[in-house]
Amino acid sequence: MTFDYDLFVIGGGSGGVRAARVAAATGAKVALAEEYRMGGTCVIRGCVPKKLMVYASSYPDIFDDARQYGWDVQHGDFNWGNFRTRLHAELDRLEEVYRNLLNGSDVEIFDGRAIMDDPHTVRINDKTVTAKHVLIATGGHPVRPDMPNADLGIVSNDIFLMEKMPKSVLIIGGGYIACEFACILHGLGVEVTQYYRGAQILRGFDDEARGLLADSMIQRGINLHVGTNIVEMAPASEDHTGAQPTNSDAAMGAPAQDIASNPKSDTAKTAKEPIWVKATNGTEKVFDHVLFATGRSPNTDGIGLEEAGVKLGRRGEVAVDDYSQTSVPSIYAIGDVTNRVQLTPVAIREGMAFVETVFKGNPTKPDHDLIPSAVFTQPELGTVGLTEEEAREQEPIEVYCTSFRPMQQAFAGKSERVLMKLVVAKESRKILGCHIVADHAGEMIQMVGIAVKMGATKEDFDRTVAVHPTMAEEIVTMKEPMRSA
Repeated sequence: MTFDYDLFVIGGGSGGVRAARVAAATGAKVALAEEYRMGGTCVIRGCVPKKLMVYASSYPDIFDDARQYGWDVQHGDFNWGNFRTRLHAELDRLEEVYRNLLNGSDVEIFDGRAIMDDPHTVRINDKTVTAKHVLIATGGHPVRPDMPNADLGIVSNDIFLMEKMPKSVLIIGGGYIACEFACILHGLGVEVTQYYRGAQILRGFDDEARGLLADSMIQRGINLHVGTNIVEMAPASEDHTGAQPTNSDAAMGAPAQDIASNPKSDTAKTAKEPIWVKATNGTEKVFDHVLFATGRSPNTDGIGLEEAGVKLGRRGEVAVDDYSQTSVPSIYAIGDVTNRVQLTPVAIREGMAFVETVFKGNPTKPDHDLIPSAVFTQPELGTVGLTEEEAREQEPIEVYCTSFRPMQQAFAGKSERVLMKLVVAKESRKILGCHIVADHAGEMIQMVGIAVKMGATKEDFDRTVAVHPTMAEEIVTMKEPMRSA
């Protein structure tokens, strides 16, 4: 059978674009369809705009520290409108970069929603094409809880589109997205309250690390309440006896529409006035916005996957084998839509492994072991490998850790502490996990991740000369274990 394309990629995020370009470099005829904006979650409504907001939110601390170091500087007012204009100009530039990369690789671009008609047939708008292989790289989207008036709240996609910066916000959730936006918005001058139904934020991360980070967030002024969830929410204009207003003096307005309409946005009707909220701890309060950071779901609805024979998992994710192949031999899937590891660099690696397997005749499994990652809170949390709790259940371990006030913060009169922690196997002496809570922990854990991936031992770390004076030198100067298990 003759096909129009050797590969048709559905989804223009980082993983899909990389797979398309690398496949085209082998001589394959490749096309890619994207229904919204090229760049996907990471570039348009995730990693990139979020990190730029992290940078913006860090300046109040910088101004505070500068005065302690002798600089005569004053706090100014944060202008969300100016920042937002520059932010979207940068996203437009990056989207154009992605389009140029695809065009330069001779990948044909289809702007529109792609729907599978059968294992080899894809329909985009009013055009139907065939492909020998189809790669699903449609990512995921934030979801709201199933409760009355949940559509009054916003989700992470909407943060970057707000016309005005709110004066108060309630964040529901305790994962990395919830915690990152709590720190970002607090740094930008918003009164932040965070509810999480669990016992401690950042479930799945090292207990000691997430405990220190929670303490730091509270110390900074974030109203963090664990063991707490939302019971009711409604427009504040309705009569709610006992509700206490925040310092908001006007409605902030619904999030603005993006340059192009976003079919992947989960926004139905965000509130045009403050929102009254009742919590499980008995409090009632009014907030300008309620941000739901309660999870993400794969983008698999309405694109014909089940009709084409593709099996989906319990949460709607595309089920794949070790080589990213679905239950239909001609269809593969990578990235968040598979719900394996929801990180952009992982989606890219999965895309490259797919090309090695299918177009280069070199069967390659994506490596999901020992992946470094960071939570861009203030301070940051960097992690690679096993938590202390996970390692303790696996084998006998030693734990080396230290918590201290770093020189820069101590001189500025701040009490915030950092954490450096190594989890070591007693028998092999290999570093099983490393966890850092500190400014620039993301930068540090990238370097540590190389050593851990190579199988470095505690003695390898000990033989490494410290760079002094730095926070990171503690990673190689901890000589005695704090505890064993």
